[in-house]
Amino acid sequence: MNNIMQMLSAFAGVSIVIGIIIVILANAVSDCTTLPGWNTTAVTAGDAQTDGWVLQCQSNNTQTQSAMGLLIVVEVVIAAVIIISVVKLI
Repeated sequence: MNNIMQMLSAFAGVSIVIGIIIVILANAVSDCTTLPGWNTTAVTAGDAQTDGWVLQCQSNNTQTQSAMGLLIVVEVVIAAVIIISVVKLI
C-alpha cells in the first residue's frame, strides 16, 4: 500500500510540474498579425507569411504547440506506467 501512495504522489507532483510548464508555454505563443510585414489582404494565414519576422513567429508558435503535445504524451505514458505498476502490486 505504501508503494501505491508513493507512485500516486509522484504522479501528482509530475502532473503539477507539467501543468505549470503548459501554462508557461501557453503564454509563449504570440499574435503574429501585429508584426510588421503581415499581409492583411491574404485569404489564409499561410498566405500572410510574407516577412522573415512573421515566418519566425509562426515557427515559434508551431514549436510551442508541438512541445505542449509532447508534454501531454509524456503524462499519459507516466500514468500508464503507474497504472500497470499498481495492477501488478495488487
